[in-house]
Amino acid sequence: MRACWRESARGWLMDHLIFRVDYTATMAYPAPPWHLCGRALLALHLVDLAIARRFVPAELEPVTVLPGKTLGGIYLAHYTPGSTLSYSELIAVPALVRHGNSLGAWISHIYVDDADSVAGGREIWGLPKTLASFDWEQEFVSVSQGGEQLCIAHYHQPWLGLPSLIRPQIPSRIFSGLGEQLLQFASEFQGKLSLTQSRLSVPENSPLAALELERPVATAYSDSFQFIAHKPQVIGNKRSAVLSYF
Repeated sequence: MRACWRESARGWLMDHLIFRVDYTATMAYPAPPWHLCGRALLALHLVDLAIARRFVPAELEPVTVLPGKTLGGIYLAHYTPGSTLSYSELIAVPALVRHGNSLGAWISHIYVDDADSVAGGREIWGLPKTLASFDWEQEFVSVSQGGEQLCIAHYHQPWLGLPSLIRPQIPSRIFSGLGEQLLQFASEFQGKLSLTQSRLSVPENSPLAALELERPVATAYSDSFQFIAHKPQVIGNKRSAVLSYF
């Protein structure tokens, strides 16, 4: 009887150990929070509410900042060694949104050049990450996918910056969807910021073209920042269909 119990216990333990090894072997991406550092360009845009609503689930309400307009933007970053993962990223935000008493951003498009970042972004945060290629040059960055141009961001050297000792810490909230779940997660940005000018060139066949984000109202640049993306929380169900790139 004891031998049978020992054999049963041994089998149970081996099954669970094997499962644990197989599971962790598929998780090449790190667990949250992710700590990222490097350089980034953030362009703020006024987006027509009619356009924004096409990319935002019905459970979230775009926030009006001017008559018929909400606040969106393009975020381009290159995360350098010292980050949880080193990669480049392009994020498109079609709207500032509200869920109950919470304000945050909804991400409609997100491109990276690292497969582990794609897997982690999708499976942890429910973000629609896909692979793309990035070419960083002096005062511009080009992003393409499958040989097709997604966009080119042109920017000038910063002309007005905060003193180097001033590194504002900017908390924010981001909404996302994982399956039928509506998620939100906190993020923190801290770094040296400077104002600059930018322009986004987007081909007509690019998925970003429908957002009409070519003329920013303000652009900030940082060549030294830290960004933290925290573990998400489930805040409800996402019943409506929005554009998906999974």
